[in-house]
Amino acid sequence: MNIFQAILLGIVQGLTEFIPISSSAHLVIIPWLFQWDEPGLAFDVALHLGTLVALLWFFAADWARLWRAGVASIIERKVGDDVDRRLAWLLAVGTIPGALVGALAESQVEELFHTPNAPHRAEAMVAMGVIIALLGAALFVAERIARHTRSLKHVSLKDAIVIGCAQALAIFPGVSRSGATITAGLALGLERAAAARFSFLLSAPIIAGAGAKSAFDLARAGIAPAELALFALGALAAAVSGYLCIRFLLRFLQRHSTDVFVYYRWLLAAFIIVVAVMRGN
Repeated sequence: MNIFQAILLGIVQGLTEFIPISSSAHLVIIPWLFQWDEPGLAFDVALHLGTLVALLWFFAADWARLWRAGVASIIERKVGDDVDRRLAWLLAVGTIPGALVGALAESQVEELFHTPNAPHRAEAMVAMGVIIALLGAALFVAERIARHTRSLKHVSLKDAIVIGCAQALAIFPGVSRSGATITAGLALGLERAAAARFSFLLSAPIIAGAGAKSAFDLARAGIAPAELALFALGALAAAVSGYLCIRFLLRFLQRHSTDVFVYYRWLLAAFIIVVAVMRGN
């Protein structure tokens, strides 16, 4: 991997982690399309660190407020009607499905789509294309049935569980963590910006957990010092592009629907399937 590839993949990670078009898919598609060597586990850790920094950076005031509220609820053993206390615990509950599925099934799902140290199989790429298209269809339907009447303070325990279960589906490449959770939020009647904000807040613990697990695996395997500069560039690119993307999407969804992302997913899915079939033959 060279400097250009590191920065490009970092930018792609930052953009696609938060826009509902699937970061995991794009980080597979770009090296596959240009026939680059795969970046590997260490670079994946760096990119996750970058997007985590973007989340902590953009929502710094929210995290500080939610942390204080959560600690206060534990000390006082009371949640009551405090919006921040409720939200802190709802985020904790919503994280559980994704954490469980990731811990129990991540390696098995990875094996379905990719054999280590081998090119991505054509059938795996076609399957990923189908998943991208199906999530696009789900988002399209959610927009049509959405009421857009509920703000972040109206999120209930049931909403947190449903959105958390949707987040767990992101274990499959092409689903998109933000895509699945925003889709669920819209279907539950949340305003677009509220669904996106809850999605982003909910993603932080999962991204942190996945990054910590990958870092632990990496520590056991070791890393070449010469690669550290490339990883730092990738992480920085992911952090900056991720921050800008969060700001853009929250503003965009206040006035616009998610249809543009639906159409992009369908076009991307068709492109992947066509290229995979042609290469497979």
